[in-house]
Amino acid sequence: MNMRHCLILSIALLVACQPDKKLPSGISGKTGDSAMVVCAHPLAAAVGKAVLQRGGNAIDAAVAVQLSLVVTFPAAGNIGGGGFLVYRQKDGKLFSLDYREKAPAAAFTDMYLDKDGNVVPNLSTEGHLASGVPGTIDGLVEMHRKFGSLPWKDLVQPAIDLATNGVVLTRREAENLNNVVPELKKYNTVQPEFLYKTWKEGDTVRWAELAQTLGRIRDGGRAGFYEGKTADDLVSEMKRGKGIITHEDLKKYQSRWLEPVTAYYKNYRVISMPPPSSGGVALIQLLKSVEKYPIGNWGYNSSKAIHLMTEAERR
Repeated sequence: MNMRHCLILSIALLVACQPDKKLPSGISGKTGDSAMVVCAHPLAAAVGKAVLQRGGNAIDAAVAVQLSLVVTFPAAGNIGGGGFLVYRQKDGKLFSLDYREKAPAAAFTDMYLDKDGNVVPNLSTEGHLASGVPGTIDGLVEMHRKFGSLPWKDLVQPAIDLATNGVVLTRREAENLNNVVPELKKYNTVQPEFLYKTWKEGDTVRWAELAQTLGRIRDGGRAGFYEGKTADDLVSEMKRGKGIITHEDLKKYQSRWLEPVTAYYKNYRVISMPPPSSGGVALIQLLKSVEKYPIGNWGYNSSKAIHLMTEAERR
């Protein structure tokens, strides 16, 4: 399955920050005395900052930022994909949530092979049949149910406002929209014709129908996506495009709370995502494999350090 997802590890607020003078030469950064929001778009980061300034917690900010990224930077935010959460509370308790996409009930082992058992190019990575059952909204609702403090509607509304009022495109964002047009025309049975223009830096893109979808999520929570009009639209598109996601798949989707993987690298405790993510296991294996080497003495970006890390990653 083709699974585009957003990995939410932690959300914090950029407050009272200053340049970090302890970083290696040539590297810039920020430190904060309260919290920090880090994400792929400044407008989404501003939403997270505002949530925390209102008294929301890290999970509130995570939800609001994820949904704002759906509008401002779709490559990093989604409602049609899934993701992971790794969360450490102030008291030290650890949580992880798997809300990745899942295979539809009608999926089967050889669905991407031809009659001779050969892989059909692009069938598992592009188009309707490549799509998994979306997990993002279920995951956001679940983490908010367990840990959120501000009202759900207040966390969804900023994304609706961004979609309605529009987002001013940077040069790179304009190029990305222009580059994706051939895929949009190829794989959408209902064409998003408002996107079919030559975008340039400074243009404003407005997502009217996305705002309506987010409105249903704001008002109905999980049911606003997995049931009703949004679910009907999604299943109808699947049928037209020969996909296999059904109403029953949507209704049965459920994210899962898991125990994070933990280990020590020297004196540092590493907390990361367990399977089905490969990230946590791979990260810990990589760190343990280089632990005995004096990387700090070799220097940042030294040839020795880069060689060691390259060889560890090869393995």
